Amino acid sequence: MSKSAMSSAPFSYDGLDRVIHEKARLGLLTSLMAHPKGLAFADLKQLCGLTDGNLSRHLQVLQEAGLVEVTKGYEGNRPHTSCRLTKAGRRRFLDYLAVLERLVRDAARAAGREHASLARLGILSA
Repeated sequence: MSKSAMSSAPFSYDGLDRVIHEKARLGLLTSLMAHPKGLAFADLKQLCGLTDGNLSRHLQVLQEAGLVEVTKGYEGNRPHTSCRLTKAGRRRFLDYLAVLERLVRDAARAAGREHASLARLGILSA
């Protein structure tokens, strides 16, 4: 976003990526960020509290967006699916987090100004 667009719409938060900005996918990406070598499907399922079908669908969305790599194979005779962030996925998630941090700072500043105004009016104690 250009600087002039940012100054005219400072609270648009265009970097809040809709692919990432969904509760389950946010949890999945956070779990994978904490485990750079990846996680087994069952581990992700447990960490994020998702069903098999729900997890599969969210991973499909993330995989189609190029954020996650899903590898299917076997460990012994048992099927094994593992997931990890791609390099682009890691970068995009970090960019998303930077925008989210800005949103939180902006909201905290706004809340602080409101609190200070109410305290000046004697509605709240300072």
